[in-house]
Amino acid sequence: MDFSFIKQVTPMYKEAAFLTLHLALIGILLSLLLGLACALVKYYRIPVLKRIVGAYIELSRNTPLLIQLFFLYFAFPRMGIKLSSVQCAIIGLTFLGGSYMEETFRSALESVSKVQIESAQCIGLTPRQVTQYVILPQAFSVSIPGFCANVMFMIKETSVFSAVALADLMYVAKDLIGLYYKTEESLLLLCIAYFILLLPISLIAGFAERRLRYAQFGR
Repeated sequence: MDFSFIKQVTPMYKEAAFLTLHLALIGILLSLLLGLACALVKYYRIPVLKRIVGAYIELSRNTPLLIQLFFLYFAFPRMGIKLSSVQCAIIGLTFLGGSYMEETFRSALESVSKVQIESAQCIGLTPRQVTQYVILPQAFSVSIPGFCANVMFMIKETSVFSAVALADLMYVAKDLIGLYYKTEESLLLLCIAYFILLLPISLIAGFAERRLRYAQFGR
């Protein structure tokens, strides 16, 4: 193990980690909004939109992110739509993550007791108020484990961004292996980088889940 090489290239991994995390956070935020919107459409069974959302979910969940990125990066320019590598990465991650977020939020919405919804309606709450004050707060609590699992899944999926010429963590590792043949050192730093990115999220997710559970049932 060449520790001098590790020390030399560590700044490259640091820069790539910031890029990876930046793109992942944007994709996660957009997929959260997309997933919540789709979940509400399916939960309330809105005509026409429900079929569109269903088709989107099937397409997204049944095609790999790598293929989606290739389509955005190579096929769209032939149709007159040119996207940068960053745009392809964000759109692809949002497209994939939105379907997983939708499944998480929809199941959380459906877990809210019908009795509570009917009780809220009986005291005169409007449909918007029922959603805002009764359904969403409880669904949010239930969705925490699935949401955090999706976040970790999406961060790990960023490892395919290198396929569209983005200098993310995987791109740096492959580049160093190809240039210097330092396979063990490059892969070790790659594993450490992803571990550093994902471990805090795992710990925060566990803490948030426990606090929300205590707040819900501790009264």
